[in-house]
Amino acid sequence: MDKGRLEAFSDGVLAIIITITVLELKVPHGDSWNILALQWPVFLSYVMSFVYVGIYWNNHHHFLHAAEKVNGSVLWANLHLLFWLSLTPVTTGWMGENHFARLPVAVYGFVLLMSAIAWVPFQACLIGANGGKSSLLARAVGDDWKGKVAIAIYLSGIVLAFVAPWVSCVLYATVAAIWFIPDRRIESRIMK
Repeated sequence: MDKGRLEAFSDGVLAIIITITVLELKVPHGDSWNILALQWPVFLSYVMSFVYVGIYWNNHHHFLHAAEKVNGSVLWANLHLLFWLSLTPVTTGWMGENHFARLPVAVYGFVLLMSAIAWVPFQACLIGANGGKSSLLARAVGDDWKGKVAIAIYLSGIVLAFVAPWVSCVLYATVAAIWFIPDRRIESRIMK
């Protein structure tokens, strides 16, 4: 199966996710810095989610660039990933509107966790459709330490959200920092 349709669909869904997320930013009613400052929680949650969706889009692009084909399993795994990512706008808005309260931060972390977990079958199915363990993609991914570390940090953040939600946000931002630079393993393998 050609991967072009999967790429186009996924790009469209991710663009819509970002668009819906930005709609949570309301135009301030007033012209002072104080009015603008009242929007900081919503803006900060938007920035964090924008970065996360951007990271998934970037890595999704790299993976599909390294792949030659997709199959039905890849399509379903991709839809599973997009499902969890599509919940980002709701949890982003909830977290920002409630000034990073405990439950919204925990639920936001849960969506991040489930998105990371959904990446695992997407990655496995794409590797399977492109030659399995001996494929270029499998060699580039290796043991996927970043994915494993991210899941562990998300779990910690969810638990800590009920005690110290700001610590959870720092943990979520740490995962974003780990993944911010595109996965060089794939680029370096493709360039050889």
